[in-house]
Amino acid sequence: MDRYAILVAGGKGLRMGSDIPKQFLPLRGRPVLMHTIDVFRRTYPDIHIILVLPREQQDYWRQLCGQHDYDVELCVADGGETRFHSVHNGLSLIPDDARGVVGVHDGVRPFVSPETIRRCYEAAEECGAVVPVVPVVETVRQVLADGGSMTVDRNAYRLVQTPQTFDIQLLKKAYGQPFDPFFTDDASVVEAMGHPIKLVEGNNENIKLTNPADLKLAEGMV
Repeated sequence: MDRYAILVAGGKGLRMGSDIPKQFLPLRGRPVLMHTIDVFRRTYPDIHIILVLPREQQDYWRQLCGQHDYDVELCVADGGETRFHSVHNGLSLIPDDARGVVGVHDGVRPFVSPETIRRCYEAAEECGAVVPVVPVVETVRQVLADGGSMTVDRNAYRLVQTPQTFDIQLLKKAYGQPFDPFFTDDASVVEAMGHPIKLVEGNNENIKLTNPADLKLAEGMV
């Protein structure tokens, strides 16, 4: 069975307050995206990586690869209007007759652990649809329609991470559905077909780099 990873990297860095898209920002001297690619390569050296980037960012990515002497075999797909369309474009580069597992991962989550990746891929081989999660540790309040709020049982909730990992044929079929604004991640696309999602343990370090505070935290984690 083949293993694929679709790394979605379409950020523009607006919340980072930078002119450089966040996936290209330096983290200990190398772009964030390179760290993310490397952890998948360390986990599964034979994995097929598909990088999804907006077309206008692809030349810059190639320049960065030259500057850092970064020669990793991968395919590049064009980013789409939404995340749904970006993942759809990435899936189109996987042969229609491929058999195996594909993980979809945020390009700006460079601290996913090899253990989390393995848990996701191994579980997806068994059940077809897997999402890594971590417990909610803060108190959670639900905002009500009348403007009020109420505390809810945090033990009934989990925070979702990536890579969300699926049987290749299942995910291809799911992304054959028409786009729906409700599709906020890959699991929601698969669930729309009635397929159950298995939850596995993620890792707390697997944060999504979104704002300057995240990048400062990341510098201490490399």
